[in-house]
Amino acid sequence: MNVLLCPLGDPGYLYPALAVGRELRRRGHTVRVLAGPGAASAVAAAGLEAAPVHDDTALSVSHWTVRGAEQYTTVAGAVRRLRPDVLVTSVLCHGALVAAEAAGLPVVVLGLAAHLWPYRGTAPADSCGREWRLTETLKHYRAVREAAGLAPRRDRFEDTPLLGTAFLLRGHPVMEVPGAELPPAVRHVGPCWWEPEPSAAEPLPGSGPLAYVHLGRTFGGTSLWPRLNAAFTSGTHRAVVELGRSGAPEAAPGADLTVGRRPWMGPLVARSALVLTNATSAPVLAALLYGKPLLVAPNGSEQQVLAAACLRAGVARTFPERGAPAGELRAAVDDTARDPGVRARAQEVGGLLADGKSETRAADLVESAAR
Repeated sequence: MNVLLCPLGDPGYLYPALAVGRELRRRGHTVRVLAGPGAASAVAAAGLEAAPVHDDTALSVSHWTVRGAEQYTTVAGAVRRLRPDVLVTSVLCHGALVAAEAAGLPVVVLGLAAHLWPYRGTAPADSCGREWRLTETLKHYRAVREAAGLAPRRDRFEDTPLLGTAFLLRGHPVMEVPGAELPPAVRHVGPCWWEPEPSAAEPLPGSGPLAYVHLGRTFGGTSLWPRLNAAFTSGTHRAVVELGRSGAPEAAPGADLTVGRRPWMGPLVARSALVLTNATSAPVLAALLYGKPLLVAPNGSEQQVLAAACLRAGVARTFPERGAPAGELRAAVDDTARDPGVRARAQEVGGLLADGKSETRAADLVESAAR
């Protein structure tokens, strides 16, 4: 079987695809990864073959709303050159979905840690904006189809074209709304966890209580920096802050914060007492895999869905809102780190996720889609 991985090139989307690709290659399949210059080193570290593209932005999640047509052209060109039997892509990579449809190929979509769009049937409503999110996503997807010259689709359910042949969630059913019915194409497979080895040149922090902080985009919401500066000044914990795709750091003088951008997080999460995050999939899954309680402070996009999922599953507390006194912020860090119930639940859910079958299940579904 000839597999083309065409994920978004940002680590939170690229790394799970590489995990699945490694398992497919282990099974003897030919696996290539469509990768821009920024993703090439991770592809090489994963031991997979890159199919190079010259422009990172077409496969960047930061540009998914505006570069869909270029994304389609990039993937469609690779399909013509490489003649794959199946595509594996990321949620929000609409160019790959449309290229697969145009070529008559099956496509497997790697989603996030929880379902973003409306459930089927009469699932209890939540306040995470699922209908609005689906409407916005479909608007951009349809623009890509129109640019590609494909005729409008007529599907019974609006979300059908976004789900591909199979849509794989990297969380666990415990993170969904109780009683919710997922679309038939959607399956929980688990984290599909892989990341590069840490650089030997960067030593891990020394002794003392540590918090791992992973920032997401603000989407017009409030920055975490004022609260981070207050929570980690004269407190009991030090913080290692991963900037991710967020903006420039705003650490205050005297705040006990070590700030950087790293292509890995596992060793720091393992060393930490808790994980404080805007609630994007990678830090949430890392915290659970290492059995660490979460403090969540969501802004927009999927952060609201994943934060609600973590609170519902009992693995997280909410970081106090903007304007909270410094003592309340420091107490939130300390209390979360010490809460035996949240920690035990994080370890329990982490055990459900870390059963060793994640990439196996995902690879099984890719093989099934190709047949």
